[in-house]
Amino acid sequence: MIEVNEKELMRCNVCGAVNIDRGEVTPCRRCGSNIYHERFSTQKSWAYLLTAMIAYIPANLYPMLITKQFGSVEGSTILGGVVMLWEHGSYPIALIIFFASILIPIIKFLVLIYLLISVKYPIGKDSKIDKHKLYYMTEAVGPWSMIDVFVVAILAALIHLANVEIVAGTAATAFAISVFFTLLAAHAFDERLIKEYR
Repeated sequence: MIEVNEKELMRCNVCGAVNIDRGEVTPCRRCGSNIYHERFSTQKSWAYLLTAMIAYIPANLYPMLITKQFGSVEGSTILGGVVMLWEHGSYPIALIIFFASILIPIIKFLVLIYLLISVKYPIGKDSKIDKHKLYYMTEAVGPWSMIDVFVVAILAALIHLANVEIVAGTAATAFAISVFFTLLAAHAFDERLIKEYR
């Protein structure tokens, strides 16, 4: 019995049969269809990541929370909200929102950019294990970036005073889009590329 490395196996997109990789084009053993190598393995991830980064700009420029009270309308950006919470002595909440809504998304962008560049152009003598750890870290912390949107939703649902109305601003939508596309970028990244390009 011939032992085959898992990396040498590829699936037919037509019938789903598993085949041994025989080069640039491999005919399927079951249906005869040609199986091609994925040329654009990182393009989808790049597209999602760039969309997330573009959406992150209005998420920080426009108000996340709009408070309407006694006829006056006041908007608060993410950073403005963090500063306001810090000034009012809510240090733990201010730190959580700062880390989850500002620091973590930026770190995720940088990590994904590093991974996408390093699988094509190896950088230094970095190890595979470090890249895998970085990739799994972005997967693990991904959903926590939505904490700001959840805070806005909870405040809007809980505060029903006679003269106070809290609504989500434009930044809430932009931020949700940014987080969603960052998750897609991480999901679209094929971790096997870390092994292949090393």
